[in-house]
Amino acid sequence: EASKEEQNIYRIIMALIVGDDFQHILRVLNTNVDGREKVMYSLTKIKGIGRRFANIICKKAEIDMGKRAGELSAAELESLMVIVSNPRQFRVPDWFLNRKKDVKDGKYSQLTSNQLDTKLRDDIERLKKMRNHRGLRHYWGIKVRGQHTKTTGRRGKLGK
Repeated sequence: EASKEEQNIYRIIMALIVGDDFQHILRVLNTNVDGREKVMYSLTKIKGIGRRFANIICKKAEIDMGKRAGELSAAELESLMVIVSNPRQFRVPDWFLNRKKDVKDGKYSQLTSNQLDTKLRDDIERLKKMRNHRGLRHYWGIKVRGQHTKTTGRRGKLGK
């Protein structure tokens, strides 16, 4: 927890930064993003975008890393969102994306927020439908990735 003095220094610095067109909260990809954080770190609040991917998209969009998210213009935000929606066109390597070789269409893509949840749900349903070992373990509500279950993981499981 920051001391009172550190909090006061932070307020003074933020007062120097905040201009007329500064946005404290931005709405990006159905997520509220804190405008007071640096651009790269504020983008990590969006599900499906980590620090490294945020770093790459900031570099591809040629946005200053020292800038705060609230200082971004509409054009800069738009360029970021275009790169996030189709990173392969901006020469982001395939191994960097979070959806490699989709089962249905074989495409490589970067999924964010709602898309990520939907694809994960679809994948688990597909595993359950084909009675796969992983699908059955999801269905039964027990550990899926080979962990020991004799003594651990009892809290979430109800009734016997």
